[in-house]
Amino acid sequence: MSLFSKPSDRQVDLGLLVLRTIVGIVFVAHGAQKVFVFGFDGVAAGFAGMGVPMAGIVGPFIGLLELFGGLALIAGLLTRLASLGLASTMLVATLLVHLKNGFFAPNGVEFTLTLLAATLMLTLTGAGRFAVDSLIGRRKATQPAADGVRLRRAA
Repeated sequence: MSLFSKPSDRQVDLGLLVLRTIVGIVFVAHGAQKVFVFGFDGVAAGFAGMGVPMAGIVGPFIGLLELFGGLALIAGLLTRLASLGLASTMLVATLLVHLKNGFFAPNGVEFTLTLLAATLMLTLTGAGRFAVDSLIGRRKATQPAADGVRLRRAA
């Protein structure tokens, strides 16, 4: 493998698997913390304190989105949809809460911006070959059509 050669399809798929898994774990951990540690009331109060509008609805929704969206990323299920939802939350968190605190963690945009980039990449690329999405796509591509002809995806 040369540093300057184009990666193989397998390398790209493995890279997407690593990205999906790590980012998914981060979101599951944050979502589980919101849902099971702070609870919906605690998350709503925390979001209200940060100036998030409709915190009583948005806080619990974000906790559940992070938890289940993170699980979806790990499995590679509905990856583009889950990533788009998670990217939206990171964009809003970056602009509404973290931007005023500068760049660096723990309160700046560094962390949310990194998660925004990762989820946008997964929204654009999809899950890769090593994912439930890929299994579903392959199955749908070989299902018989209404006229009995098998459909095959172009490579």
